[in-house]
Amino acid sequence: MKIFTNSIFTLLIILLASGCSGKGTSKKETIAEADTISVPDTGFTGIRKYSSGNKLIKEITFRNGIRQGEMKSFYPGGQLYQTFWYENGLREDSAKWYYTSGEVFRATPYVRDTVNGIQKQYYRTGKVKARIGYVKGLRAPFIEEYTTTGSLVTGYPDIEFSFTDNYSSTGKLKVNLALTDKSTRVKFYRGEFTNGVFDTARCALIKTSEGKAFFELRKTGAPQQEYVGVIAEITTGFGNKYLTSKKIELPYKDLK
Repeated sequence: MKIFTNSIFTLLIILLASGCSGKGTSKKETIAEADTISVPDTGFTGIRKYSSGNKLIKEITFRNGIRQGEMKSFYPGGQLYQTFWYENGLREDSAKWYYTSGEVFRATPYVRDTVNGIQKQYYRTGKVKARIGYVKGLRAPFIEEYTTTGSLVTGYPDIEFSFTDNYSSTGKLKVNLALTDKSTRVKFYRGEFTNGVFDTARCALIKTSEGKAFFELRKTGAPQQEYVGVIAEITTGFGNKYLTSKKIELPYKDLK
């Protein structure tokens, strides 16, 4: 038994000595190995293709499992439909949509996965059809639309309003809304532009029917804001959203 114990002790000493001898290893190599272990490259790098049946519908470029580079999607007929550019998994630069014939239909600027800048729409001829403003993912009022000959579209409608005044009898004032051209392709919101953009989270949608809407204000007996802000989101003949706003001065100073 004593001889067996001494043998194990001797073997341990030999193993410890060989481990401390430094042969075949160095501090630098140990650090490099630790780095490799802590940041493994297990993600896919390359282009993945996605199909439906025998039709290619999408191509996505990856680096280490993260979207990096161009992503393409395709029409059912195989024509290029859309392209995005990714940096570290986030959309950057200009995303593009295409006509089936190959010309760019729309180009949308992205900054860190958010629409930011001037979106452009094009005719098949390559002429600009529309320019629409975005700020950090929210619509700005800026919009320009052009005819096929390059003329700037003008004459967009404005907001018109009237009051149904029951202030003396019921303490209520009804604000009626419509567009000056009587268009029905509109949504009305109560609120104002915030820092120059249309933030629907800060506005209240007003029920609209056949281009008409209304809301009621009530007498409070305490001083209130002397006007109410209204925004109209109008669908243009091009299918875009034209934004216009109005501050409606109130006949009484205690309405809310």
